[in-house]
Amino acid sequence: MRTFDLTPLHRSTVGFDRLFSLLDQVNTVDTGTTYPPYNIERTGENSYRITVAVAGFTEEDLSIEVKENGLSIRGEHKAEADGSGEVLYRGIAARAFERRFQLADHVEVRGASLANGLLHVELVREIPEAKKPRVIPIAGSAKGPQAIEAKASESKAAA
Repeated sequence: MRTFDLTPLHRSTVGFDRLFSLLDQVNTVDTGTTYPPYNIERTGENSYRITVAVAGFTEEDLSIEVKENGLSIRGEHKAEADGSGEVLYRGIAARAFERRFQLADHVEVRGASLANGLLHVELVREIPEAKKPRVIPIAGSAKGPQAIEAKASESKAAA
């Protein structure tokens, strides 16, 4: 029997926690893209943080775009004018990248910061008042059953 790994989808979506707990045993094919590495953290009940390791990238090299329910983080080094000499071994990745994340409904990007080679993107899930659960009071009175009994006794008297 063929199984699917949802791990790649779980890693690139924010706010779908309940959905993935239900579908955790279903598997899909991993794309194999691991650059740059990133974390998705829950920082509060309705807040999240995506942290992307972008060592060597500056603010000018990075762009963050939110479109509909998608978040896209791109990094591309500008032309390097490094005249320090010949590179004998290049172990530090300097390639361009694009990471896409699917955001759940009502998840908004609040801001981003770059510190110590880590890009932090802050997300908040704000559910509109119309979509939040409401408690509906049940209208009832003690006089309701008494009126039914009174009608029943009146109909017996008439018969």
